[in-house]
Amino acid sequence: MTDDLTIFAKAQRQIEQDIDDRIKEHQAKVANFEKTARVAGATSQPPYTAVAVGDSWFDYPLFNDIAGGNMDVVAQLEQMHGHAKFILRLAHHGDATTDMMSAPKQQRLIKALSDKSLWINGKPNAIFCSAGGNDVAGNQFANFLNFNEGQPPSEGLNLPKFRKILGTVEANYLTLLELRDRYAPGVRVYAHTYDFPTPDGKHPLCAGPWLKPSLDSRHWSVAEGKVIITDALKRFRTMLKRLANNSANRFSVIDTQGMFTDPNYRNDWVNELHGGLFLAS
Repeated sequence: MTDDLTIFAKAQRQIEQDIDDRIKEHQAKVANFEKTARVAGATSQPPYTAVAVGDSWFDYPLFNDIAGGNMDVVAQLEQMHGHAKFILRLAHHGDATTDMMSAPKQQRLIKALSDKSLWINGKPNAIFCSAGGNDVAGNQFANFLNFNEGQPPSEGLNLPKFRKILGTVEANYLTLLELRDRYAPGVRVYAHTYDFPTPDGKHPLCAGPWLKPSLDSRHWSVAEGKVIITDALKRFRTMLKRLANNSANRFSVIDTQGMFTDPNYRNDWVNELHGGLFLAS
């Protein structure tokens, strides 16, 4: 038990160190740009700046190299459209919204949003949020499943319990919007939906599987499980869309559900929860 706690503590310290290093690197990019702009004169559009919070879609734990072809969404955004983008990555793989909006991480986000040295115009151009997948479709998915007793998979989701976790996710999104209103007013928050995975147990060496063990424990097959997880993620999408439909929230949802049903992409899932070059979210 002591050894487990020591390993956990070391891992947490490493996470904090990694994110501190990202903040310093981001700050140095902004400072270097501003120094160069003062010397050369501001003749071109300055880089966009943004902060990214959330889960592994913004912080994939394995490869994050354009040459290797495996990149998370933030790495891809930085390469798109030929315009410089400085994106501060506060996301960490495995984070649920309850992690993202925990007190220490709220304080870290507040500190970042309040630090004008991190932003070219005093605040970021955008806040990117990838969150909710680990809450509603993580390795605790069994908590939201009914046991298979012969009913169709359309009745596999335990709706009373699932609605409770979805309510928690929505509350955490609303907290993020409140923090934005107070510390970066007017900045738009961008989130995304999650496409429909096949819960076949495929996973990287460092994490997972997330879905198949839960389905196995409740006696659902992979095919039945796909129906159930699709139902769950559609309900998650509906919640996000409801937030986006309130213009006062300044909240946009990039909706990519169903992209991997396209024949050009359906074989691009890397594992149960991550697909292709991650352009699906």
